Amino acid sequence: QVQLVESGGGLVQAGGSLRLSCAASTRTFSTLPMGWFRQAPGKEREFVAATRWSRGTTYVANIANSMKGRFTISRDGAKNTVYLQINSLKPEDTAVYFCAAGGSWEFWGQGTQVTVSS
Repeated sequence: QVQLVESGGGLVQAGGSLRLSCAASTRTFSTLPMGWFRQAPGKEREFVAATRWSRGTTYVANIANSMKGRFTISRDGAKNTVYLQINSLKPEDTAVYFCAAGGSWEFWGQGTQVTVSS
């Protein structure tokens, strides 16, 4: 029932910034963990960032150690959308970025290509 559609990818020069968006088809999104993964050519898919529902009323963020400082994840429940802000882009960031949702990452989007030129 949950369908995810990514957008915002494209060709960007090194040092630039980009914000990716992931829109969910239903309000069910607001109750699920939401995250981003990426896969570069010839490499395995890796975790980028995620948000989860805490024991309180706040969604907390988790970002891969190697990406802290440049990557920021956020979400807007009213819009059923999660975002990934990437600053100071590097050629090594070139990859297909996937949006995922669910406690076991059971829902996936089709991915959006991010290409960083040097």
